[in-house]
Amino acid sequence: MEIKEKIEHPLSLKVMRLTRPTLSPPVIVTCETKDLPGHLFNTNLKNDITSVSGGESLAVGQFLLVPQSFGSIYLGETFSCYICVHNDSNDIVPNVVLKADLQTTTQRLLLIDNNSSSVLKPKQTLDEVIHHEVKEIGTHILVCEVTYLNRLSFRKFFKFQVLKPLDVKTKFYTAESDDVYLEAQIQNITNGPICLEKVTLEATDYFKVSDLNKIESKCSVFGNVNVVDKDASRQYLYCLSPQQDSISISKVKSEAISVGILDIVWRSNLGERGHLQTSTLQTMRTDRGDIRLSLSELPNIVFLEKPFKFVCKISNISDREINLSMSLEEMKNLVWCGTSGKLLDTILPFQCTEIQLNLIPLDIGLQEISGIRLKDTVSQQSYKFDNLAEVFVLQR
Repeated sequence: MEIKEKIEHPLSLKVMRLTRPTLSPPVIVTCETKDLPGHLFNTNLKNDITSVSGGESLAVGQFLLVPQSFGSIYLGETFSCYICVHNDSNDIVPNVVLKADLQTTTQRLLLIDNNSSSVLKPKQTLDEVIHHEVKEIGTHILVCEVTYLNRLSFRKFFKFQVLKPLDVKTKFYTAESDDVYLEAQIQNITNGPICLEKVTLEATDYFKVSDLNKIESKCSVFGNVNVVDKDASRQYLYCLSPQQDSISISKVKSEAISVGILDIVWRSNLGERGHLQTSTLQTMRTDRGDIRLSLSELPNIVFLEKPFKFVCKISNISDREINLSMSLEEMKNLVWCGTSGKLLDTILPFQCTEIQLNLIPLDIGLQEISGIRLKDTVSQQSYKFDNLAEVFVLQR
C-alpha cells in the first residue's frame, strides 16, 4: 500500500465573509421576587453589557455582533469575502498564484483567475476581495486554490446556502379596452424585516405602464419608508396599455403575450442591499371575436330625467371590412334616446370608429349601462355588450 506523506505548506489560506453585523440582544431570564431566586436573575440581567438600561427585559440589543460563521445569504444579495494568503515560514516563497471559483448545482463561476504570480516574503500576505451577486438558489461552494513553486498546491472549500427572500404572486385582468391590469403580491420570507426601496414593472414593447401605487404627490401609497415585517406582504397594481392603439395586441399571433418583468430592490434591517428580477411575466391572449367595443367618453355623475351622452369606440380586429347594424335593448332604469337598428359606416381592417349615444336616467343611484347589440350584416355574427360601465344618478 502506498502511503502519502502529508505536506506542511509554508503558506496558509484564510477566508472571511464580509457582511453586516447583527444586533446582539441579551438573554432574558427573570422571575418574580417572591420566587426562590429572588432578585438574583434581575440583578444579573441589569449587569449584562448587552442589555439596555431601564429596558433589561425587552430584548433590545445595544451591541453589534460580528458574524461567527460563513452563514447563509439570500438570492439577489451580493456575496462578498476577503481572501488572504499568508507566508507563515521564514523563507521566501516564489510563484504564488491564487484562484477562486464558485460552484453551484448548475454552473461553475470563476471569481479570481490571477495568472501572474507573486513572491511572498516571510510574514507577507497576498490579499483579494471578491464581490458576486448570487442569482441561483441552493448550495454554493467557494473553492480557493493556492499554487506555489509551480508544482505545489492546496485547496480549501467553503459551503453556504442561498435562500429565497421573497415570494412573488401575480394575477392578470384584461379589460374590454385591451388594458391589462397586473396585481403583484410580494411577501417577505426572510428571517427579519426588510425595506422595499423599489418595485417597478419593466414592460415589453407591446405596452406602456401606469404605476397605480402612487398618490397625486408622486409618493408611494406605502409611505417614504416601506418596511415589510417577516411573513408580511405588499400588493402592487399596474395598468398596461397597448403602445399604438387599442387593437395592437390582437395582431400578436401567439396565445401568450409577454408583459414584462418585476424589478425589486430591498434592504435588510441593517442596510444589506438585495436586487431581484422575476422571469418574464405572460398573460394569455383573450379572443373576443372580430369586434371590440369600449367607452371612450362617459360622465361620472348625471341627473335624474336629464339626457346625457357618451361615446362608444368600435374596433375591427379582423383582416377584412366589416359592416355592422346596431340595436339597443331596454334597460330597467335607463332609457335610450335615439334610433335602434340603424346601419353603421364600414369599418376597415384593424381600424375603429366612434358612435355617440344618449340615455335618460329614470331612477337615482348607481345605474349600469348595458344592452348594446351589434350584428355583422355579411356573416350574420351577433355581438352582445353588457355591463359596460356605471353612472351615478343624482336628483337636482
